[in-house]
Amino acid sequence: MADADHFDKLKQAIIDQDEDAVLAAVDAALADGIGAKTVIDQGLLPGLNVIGQQFEDEEIFLPELMQAALAFQAAMTVLEPKIKEEGAGADKKGIVVLGTVKGDLHSIGKNILKLLYETSGFEVYDLGIDVDLFSFINKAKEVNADIIAMSALLTTTLVGQRDVIDALKDAGERDKYKVLIGGGATTKEWADTIGADGWAATAYEAVTISTKLVS
Repeated sequence: MADADHFDKLKQAIIDQDEDAVLAAVDAALADGIGAKTVIDQGLLPGLNVIGQQFEDEEIFLPELMQAALAFQAAMTVLEPKIKEEGAGADKKGIVVLGTVKGDLHSIGKNILKLLYETSGFEVYDLGIDVDLFSFINKAKEVNADIIAMSALLTTTLVGQRDVIDALKDAGERDKYKVLIGGGATTKEWADTIGADGWAATAYEAVTISTKLVS
């Protein structure tokens, strides 16, 4: 089966909230030599993005959202050990303060990014969800971070990313940190508008961009 076919099956299984189909698609992709990170980045996450948009548009509701999340988490029990194997022995690259912005309670994408960061050589301080701007900035100061990485899945919470950057500017500390944004509600245009150093469409891309930012 072509890689694209595997990715389509993975995506559709998440959209269908079908845990058995998700696990079968994961096993099939791994058996065909597709890496665990790629399974997540090209297959599962696109499905979650669709689910998130459907939820925001009120096409589905909390029970369906939770069922999709459970299917994803089942896949991660298979994939996480393999990701750690793939990233074993990575050289330390930098320090990241990570979180989902104020008002946003989504954690799946952030948790994936944390795992990919850690297996790619980054030291990560995960502040969790619903993080206010002062928590991002204070933690970055405390740990002497290289990167502040902020996720926002809802358009109503995008302003939280801008507020952190504006607060850094107001304090004269903007140049101390690279700021990376991502999440389903974000775009490159938004990143450019608020003056972020980088925008990532996927968790895997976020790690690639972060590596460039600290090199």
